[in-house]
Amino acid sequence: MSNKGTVYLVGAGPGDPELLTVRAMRLIMTADVVVYDRLVSPGILALIPGGVARIDVGKRPGSHPVPQKDINRILIQLARAGRRVVRLKGGDPMIFGRGGEEVRALAENGVAVETVPGITAAQGCAASLNLALTQRGIASCLVYLTGHAQHSRTPDTDWARLVRARATLAIYMGAAKIGAIAARLMGAGLAGATPALAVCNATLPRQRQILSDIAHLAEAVAKARFEGPVLFVIGDAAGAISTHGVFQDAPETEQAAASRA
Repeated sequence: MSNKGTVYLVGAGPGDPELLTVRAMRLIMTADVVVYDRLVSPGILALIPGGVARIDVGKRPGSHPVPQKDINRILIQLARAGRRVVRLKGGDPMIFGRGGEEVRALAENGVAVETVPGITAAQGCAASLNLALTQRGIASCLVYLTGHAQHSRTPDTDWARLVRARATLAIYMGAAKIGAIAARLMGAGLAGATPALAVCNATLPRQRQILSDIAHLAEAVAKARFEGPVLFVIGDAAGAISTHGVFQDAPETEQAAASRA
């Protein structure tokens, strides 16, 4: 078995090419082939040198033209052919990016693999809006959640536990299920007035965001007609931002006051 080549699982960050790590940029510039996902922005793809092979394996809602097992096979074959492979993923490859599945498949087939972290979408959203995801007296816990489960179900999550933790919730891939997610959170005791932020195309020039509350979030998102990936930030920390993205002290909610009573 030959394993001359190496596969680098590289986080492309939330979209803005300026947010690539130095190592990610170096690997992109020296790759033999780049295998990339849908969420890798055009600005980052434009950095790939001419002559470097590109393979689009992006998944879209309801459409997976290249199944995960085929992506694994492509990576293994390229590495065995001695290629220097950059597997480019939006955000961080190990946060809802199936990086663990690809690492396992490569390792089981004797292929050398390295992971290069990227700025995940929640961090990119927060930075673009000067929003603190954790803040003293308001939110001391941050939880990343997926809003999309297998077979298009709403995730089977312990919603009551999340509500009790008074965490900031960063929900990925949740646009299609946000109404059901909001209902489950409120059913578990989350106040309907809890701030909720939705950010579309974070860090890119076409970024849009809306600030609502959890009770009206699904309605506000439907009205906004977002086009592109949407990340949700739910919790008292989200109330620390104005619609113009200027940081301000968040008003203490009844929930926050009660937690210290």
